[in-house]
Amino acid sequence: MRGYLLMSPTLLVMLAMLVAPIVALVVRSFWTQNVFQIDTTFTLRNYGQIFELSDKITYWMSIPFPFANPVYLILLVKSILMSLAVTAFVMLLAYPMAYFMAFRVRRHKFLWLILITVPIWTSYLLRVFAWKIMLGFNGVINSSLIKIGLIDKPLDFLLYSPSAVMLTLAHAWVAFAILPIYVSLEKIDRSLLEAATDLGDKPWERFWHVTLPLSAPGAIATSLMVFIPTVGDYVTPTLVGGSGGSMIGNNIQILFGRQNDAPLGSAVSVVMMAVITAIVCLFLWAVGYRKIRAREAI
Repeated sequence: MRGYLLMSPTLLVMLAMLVAPIVALVVRSFWTQNVFQIDTTFTLRNYGQIFELSDKITYWMSIPFPFANPVYLILLVKSILMSLAVTAFVMLLAYPMAYFMAFRVRRHKFLWLILITVPIWTSYLLRVFAWKIMLGFNGVINSSLIKIGLIDKPLDFLLYSPSAVMLTLAHAWVAFAILPIYVSLEKIDRSLLEAATDLGDKPWERFWHVTLPLSAPGAIATSLMVFIPTVGDYVTPTLVGGSGGSMIGNNIQILFGRQNDAPLGSAVSVVMMAVITAIVCLFLWAVGYRKIRAREAI
């Protein structure tokens, strides 16, 4: 019982701050909004509104959406694709930096870790506003390109676009991504690398056969840590995305706020969580399946 007593404060906080809100969200998704009052009668009306089929097919990036209200699923697919791009970009930036710190930095590693976390000390909103200033019509990037003669007029696609959202999100998460990958790389037994070298592996072969597989758990955890929260982000798309960079989080915020339709917003949130959970489960299953096949081949 001592163990459960020690865990009880954490469990109570998790139940109150995580489980209870999700249960309330799911329950509310089966209600309906009647002007300023909520009808608590159980109904699937909200989910029917999301998945109602239509004879008219709407296409987005050549993807067919045969729904009467395709905006919800289009924004969800768009958010997933943008988050996948952000995750890939963050991994491409974070892994080399973590590798450099784990295998090349010999002294003052703690100082390097502090320098890596410096951007986290700044408010997230301030960092987003900083990117808004840099990407603006008269921002630092446009002004610099005009001064050096590469362009004649400011580029209007830098701000209020999906690329601006992805760039800002990548910058916001790259510092968080470096640390778990670094820990995973730091735990690798260096004698394994020496053994691979003695067996004739070249540096890239040693990385592919030893370093990358052993650091895979940290890389997988990092990719999920970046992908899951960025799908539902609405602050960054609101500030730097504009109408072209809107994501599913913006739509949910509008349903809860401007449209005063919390039940429909809850239903969209539940659908988003279910889809993300399915994607994560499939990803983990695929990674585990590859590992099993690799062991069988050995």
